[in-house]
This record gives sequence, C-alpha cells and structure tokens, in this order.
Amino acid sequence: MKETQRRKQPRASITPAASLPGTTMSSFMEAAHLLHSRVEAALEAVHLSPAKFAALDHLVKAGQPVPLRVLSEGLHCVPSNMTQLIDRLEAEGMVRRLADPADRRIVRAELTTLGKQRAAAGAKVIAKAQADFAKAVSKAGGAALDRLVRSIRPP
Repeated sequence: MKETQRRKQPRASITPAASLPGTTMSSFMEAAHLLHSRVEAALEAVHLSPAKFAALDHLVKAGQPVPLRVLSEGLHCVPSNMTQLIDRLEAEGMVRRLADPADRRIVRAELTTLGKQRAAAGAKVIAKAQADFAKAVSKAGGAALDRLVRSIRPP
C-alpha cells in the first residue's frame, strides 16, 4: 500500500508513563504524542513524512547539494538509514544524487524542483501547526513548558 494511501491508526500507549495516569510525566508524554500525531497528519496532507520533510528542509537550508554523510549527521541518523531515505526521495522525484567533483567516493543529494515545492509545502503546514499550538497555549503555559523542557534536557 502506498504511503499516501495508508491511514494512521492511533498508537496504543506502551510507555511506562501510561501506567501512571494523572502524573506530570504521563501528561507531558501524551502532549508530545498528540503534537507529533498532528505534525504527521499535517505533513501527510502534503505527501511527506516527518523524516522526508526533515531531509528536504536540511537541503533547503544548505542551499546546495549536501553529502549523504553530512545529511545523516545533521539529522542524527545512521548513514544506512539516510541512504534508504534518499532512495525513497529520489524514487519520488524530490532529490537527485550527484557525484562529488572533488572526491568520487562522496555522493551528494540535491533538491529537484518537486523537492523544493514539497519542502515549501511542508514548511507551510508545519508553520500552521506551530501557530495553532501557540494559540492553544497561554504565554504563561508556554513559559512553564519551556522551563520543564530545560529542566529535563541533558546538559
């Protein structure tokens, strides 16, 4: 079944926090899950997944062809995963592979016109999701959330 034809089913919560309803941790994890689901749905409407959008967005921001190794480092994934993601993006006509002119062992990814269009569409739906979230959360609530994230982020 094609990715655009799949319907996302709500995931059953299998996190330890799910066994602790009513705790701050379970609320935070539920909020993260709900926000992630909204972002996935928004991107799906423009025929992208979060991973595809992240790769396209990285290429847009780079403004030039990027070595696959640099892409994998920038997106914090192993090179084999990046190769598979670029395979899918290339098959869908959103990127093309280029040989590095200085080192034939290096492969670069370059956006196609379709890739640029999809990246722009993805950025637009992400911006709307961010705006919708900002409307739903008060300034005080946003500040509290920022403090919470800072308090649990590793140094």
